[in-house]
Amino acid sequence: MKHVCVYCGSSDGKKPEYKEAARTLGRAMLDKGIGLVYGGAQIGIMGEIADTVMEGGGEVIGIMPKSLADREIFHTGLTRLEIVDSMHERKAMMADFSDGFIALPGGLGTIEEIFEVLTWAQLGFHQKPCALLNALGYYDNLSAFLNHTVIEGFVNTASRSMLITESDPVTLLERFEEYEAPVVNKWIDRDGT
Repeated sequence: MKHVCVYCGSSDGKKPEYKEAARTLGRAMLDKGIGLVYGGAQIGIMGEIADTVMEGGGEVIGIMPKSLADREIFHTGLTRLEIVDSMHERKAMMADFSDGFIALPGGLGTIEEIFEVLTWAQLGFHQKPCALLNALGYYDNLSAFLNHTVIEGFVNTASRSMLITESDPVTLLERFEEYEAPVVNKWIDRDGT
């Protein structure tokens, strides 16, 4: 595993433990020699994990669409910063550069991004691990809802098992190393969507 994509908030959240979770994940990635792929901002949780990985000498790749580059404060000290034309291009490039995907606490964009790559995994477009880093129980209610989707027959247990949930970053990365994607039926490939 060379690079992990981390989706997270461009704000700090209300609790300092969210920023600490980003730093802890960044240090765990450094310990395993894993580079960071992320949204490219220098603010919020995004900036916290990027700074941690860079300060430890790790590789950090930021990817940001032009439309956000003027509004969000993009990080100027990254190993590599890609400015792309659209959100679709951003997300595809982040996925292509990454060997796995983790959502730290964040808002609607964070949730949308992790669910998009999870859906791609369910459809068989990739076999990379997807996870929620459940800092302070941030994703407890979301995990309960996903369990409910299985009970109600909208998601099968194999698909539900594709989303790893851990509160400890070291354990999470160890599970990434052991991850084997379940076999799914491939209806179409990613280029066909």
